[in-house]
Amino acid sequence: MQKRTRLMILSVMLAEALLSFSGAGPVAAAEKVPIPKTEASKGPRAIIKTKFGDMEVKFFQDTAPMHVENFIKLAKEGFYNGTIFHRVIPGFMIQGGDPNTKDSLRKDSYGQGGPGYTVKAEFSDIPHKRGILSMARAAEPDTAGSQFFIVVEDSRFLDHKYTVFGEVTKGIGVADKIVNLPRDERDNPKERIEMTVTIVE
Repeated sequence: MQKRTRLMILSVMLAEALLSFSGAGPVAAAEKVPIPKTEASKGPRAIIKTKFGDMEVKFFQDTAPMHVENFIKLAKEGFYNGTIFHRVIPGFMIQGGDPNTKDSLRKDSYGQGGPGYTVKAEFSDIPHKRGILSMARAAEPDTAGSQFFIVVEDSRFLDHKYTVFGEVTKGIGVADKIVNLPRDERDNPKERIEMTVTIVE
């Protein structure tokens, strides 16, 4: 049974509600790992292509190996191609990776799709600062699947609650353009911003 993977935040005002997902419960359920060394890690990178330009992402393989492996696997299968950034909140983040968004007529299902399985949380001490790539999930910590979000402004209230698995190293201005698009009452941008994700080894 697929679980709703819409990121459970509408604004910073809801940060207090998120505290119910933190503390001994979720953090104890996943191994907490340290912040990686500052030098750029070698290995595969992702290129997220949009009509506004490209974003290049480096992965944190040491701190979130299962999430990195999952994202790379899905990208190589073409899972993300044709999906959109379906949720944008100015001053916060852009969210994408839902296969339901390939169908432009089913907006009511956006935020509910996934790959048909979940990935165990890999919380770490890496802060949710501008440019961070993190996984969206439902209320329980081990419910991430394919949906991810890119933080456009520091959002430290998410720390230890969502799995950070990468960071935008080039093209963060693309995310700035996307996050400021006109949106509806569900935070869906009124303009379709499709993506193509490729992995560079």
